[in-house]
Amino acid sequence: MCASFGFSQGDIYPTETQYGGGIGFSTMYMVLDSVPGATILDSLGFSVNRMGTRPLVFYGGEGFAQMTGPWRLGGYAGIGAGGASNVYNIHLYANRDKKVGFQQPALGNESKGDTLYAFDEKLSVKARINFLMGAMTIEYVFPVYRDLEVMAGALMGVGRYTLSVDQNIATPQWSKFSTNMYGYLTGDSILVELDTLTGATRDDYENAAKLYRTNDYRPININGTMTELSGTFFNFQPYVAVKWQFLDRMGLRISAGYNKGTIGAGKWKLNGHLPVNDSPKSALGGFTIRTVVYFGL
Repeated sequence: MCASFGFSQGDIYPTETQYGGGIGFSTMYMVLDSVPGATILDSLGFSVNRMGTRPLVFYGGEGFAQMTGPWRLGGYAGIGAGGASNVYNIHLYANRDKKVGFQQPALGNESKGDTLYAFDEKLSVKARINFLMGAMTIEYVFPVYRDLEVMAGALMGVGRYTLSVDQNIATPQWSKFSTNMYGYLTGDSILVELDTLTGATRDDYENAAKLYRTNDYRPININGTMTELSGTFFNFQPYVAVKWQFLDRMGLRISAGYNKGTIGAGKWKLNGHLPVNDSPKSALGGFTIRTVVYFGL
């Protein structure tokens, strides 16, 4: 009597295209070649290296689905952010030598040079950058084993880059938010008290009004400002990726690529709606690594 035993061996090599999809949490690391608005940050006393941009870390989600043959489509959305802050002492100064900025007076000539005066409050400055990205992905799949694939693809979509600067003196108070920053609201008009702005004497109002008609008009009832510069652009990111299905319904994707995006000259906007016509052309390019832990097939 003869007994025979049969063993089935799993096919580790792909015999046909696998259909399915997945969705998961994505983390992307981007090392920007340059940071748009770096000169603004430098003038505010911030080093770009302090902004957390090397790398800039994106958090978001990613999904994909096998469409036909070796082609796979998907989508990605993520946001990367970095920031820095500082606090500065404030000094008033009398510009007696008429040169731009404060000049340290020469020894023995203090009475004729610039003079510093103390000020009780401090200036708090905070800068922040945000990089928002939403895109579709298209890939060509090269199966290696049943649970391992290599892909070549591209991420294409719309990006938005924002640089915001917040400057504040003293402690914010809720009651002051309703005060108009330029004067006093009456009906559809703003009334500005001249001696509040200029320190003009009673006999000098006409000259004070003339000065404010020809010179810059400055806010008076404000202890903080928020400036936001932003630009929208087309984003393109070619990449290569590896997909490993280490559980029946769970896997890991790792991709490496290079991001390309450009905000055109004059395309920046102030506070979301005012065009900055003399703004420079700004590139948002850099090497990227993206990891995704996904659930699916």
